[in-house]
Amino acid sequence: MVNNRYEQLKKAELGALISIAAYILVSAMKLIVGNLANSEALRADGLNNFTDILASVAVLIGLRIAQKPADADHRYGHWKAENVASLVTSFIMLLVGMQVLYSSILSVINKKTEAPDITAATVGIISAIIMYGVYFFNKRLSEEVKSPGLMAAAKDNRNDAWTSIGTAIAVFAASFNLGWLDSIAAIVVALLILKTAVDIFKESVFSLSDGFDQTQLNQYNEAISQIKQVQAVKSIKGRSYGANVYLDVTITMKPDLTVKESHDITDQIEKLLQDKFQIFETDIHVEPSD
Repeated sequence: MVNNRYEQLKKAELGALISIAAYILVSAMKLIVGNLANSEALRADGLNNFTDILASVAVLIGLRIAQKPADADHRYGHWKAENVASLVTSFIMLLVGMQVLYSSILSVINKKTEAPDITAATVGIISAIIMYGVYFFNKRLSEEVKSPGLMAAAKDNRNDAWTSIGTAIAVFAASFNLGWLDSIAAIVVALLILKTAVDIFKESVFSLSDGFDQTQLNQYNEAISQIKQVQAVKSIKGRSYGANVYLDVTITMKPDLTVKESHDITDQIEKLLQDKFQIFETDIHVEPSD
């Protein structure tokens, strides 16, 4: 199972590389055309996509590090490198989001409301089409290889497609002597960047601090309880290392069972959790029932 996971992470690198290439293309188009067409919204969106280049590079590095095998200092492997990469990404996006928000608000205060060229709207639509294509590819790939880092990148791809569409609409409206709408759209883009940064930060910290979804634990508990030899599940704890779930389970069974019988039952539980929920590793402690 470990070797298979390494192969999945290797495959996930393709999605990160495609994201990097797509972001380089759309950010270059938006920044160049945004300056030529005098569009605050398109320039802001271009900066957003530039941060996405850095974010995708961070995801790629995280995937590479996560493939390193366990060593003396990392007995559980390097799986959490994906989560660390996501945390770094959130900081990058937060800084750029604040910069875009600051410059956009200044534009409104200083009344820099010249109507942008309609070409800017065309670039926004083209960028949205590109990013939606990348989103669908990465979403399918992340589900196949079960990579939280790539799934986060896919969601970011989708958000960028939506942002590009919003930018195109704002630029089109601004061309009808509504120049102020372009600057307002830039503020909205900045807020979207900040929201995405906060969401990624919260998810990363939750995983890195060993937070775990109680609903999932309840499902595991229910599945284990279906095994007739198990008298009760006294405790169950979970933690995530990248996409890998580790469980610590304490169960009670009849005290007259032999060591081999108890061992066979724990093997059955491990196989059940792996086959039904793809649990990476389960540590089971057996106690005699009253």
